[in-house]
Amino acid sequence: MPMMQIILALIIALQPPGTLEAEVRARIAADSTTRTAVAYWPLAANADSLLIHDNWTYHAASTMKVPVMIQLYRMVDAGTLTLDAKITLQNQFTSIVDGSPYALDMADDSDSSLYARVGEPVTVQELIYLMITRSSNLATNVLIDLAGPAQVTKTMHELGAPHIHVLRGVEDIPAYRAGLINTVTAHDLAVVMAAIAQERAASPASCKAMLAILLKQEFDDGIPAGLPPNTPVAHKTGWVDGLVDHDAAIVYPPSGAPYVLVVLNQGNAGDSVTRHLTADISRLVWAHATGTGIGQ
Repeated sequence: MPMMQIILALIIALQPPGTLEAEVRARIAADSTTRTAVAYWPLAANADSLLIHDNWTYHAASTMKVPVMIQLYRMVDAGTLTLDAKITLQNQFTSIVDGSPYALDMADDSDSSLYARVGEPVTVQELIYLMITRSSNLATNVLIDLAGPAQVTKTMHELGAPHIHVLRGVEDIPAYRAGLINTVTAHDLAVVMAAIAQERAASPASCKAMLAILLKQEFDDGIPAGLPPNTPVAHKTGWVDGLVDHDAAIVYPPSGAPYVLVVLNQGNAGDSVTRHLTADISRLVWAHATGTGIGQ
């Protein structure tokens, strides 16, 4: 048996049988090729939480779009930006490594709707909506230039998420080859999602607006797939094929406090494997949080 599996088995054996931690660790261990981190805590005082490898650092993929959104809404709060401001849509960006130009390929973007509108004015509000709900890379690169990567990172650190680093937009290949990537941890993403839910990430009005957008996320085969149908989930996915597959969520049970759940996966097992793993972890957490029993 590989050493990591031996260590995991020992950790699981030391947990009281039937606890949430034991069940989640056992489920993670069942997919031994996947490097998984979990952060769960209810948004209620004195409630128990679950943190598993929550300070491991991962390629952020599209989860970094939430920090970008927060910074933009803070700019709205400060009066330096309006949601109805129009930006002429361009598909031309500059590498942070050498200043070389690059463009995004519609075939590699989860939203193709914007590419036919290059050269046209688009509102900031629509770009934010598409960046989150459809994970538009084109919208993201336009908006990250507006928000400023350094300021996005500074804002995350001010919120108590020191391991989130937003350096650049999407598909900057020279930067990727140089090892310059956007990074997150499960713990810090949970901090950020909790800050939105508790109206601390920006003004109360802006946090409500961000929640409304996150609730309309169109990719629901991760955390929402482990929940009863029609459960409200404000979340953001992020994936890079063959590398990482993430989901960060605020879940709203029909009674009791909402909770934050973040599941980060790294490995080459394939999206179907990692999303099934994420959904199973979500199912276990839901059972615990709602008192229906582990795994029921």
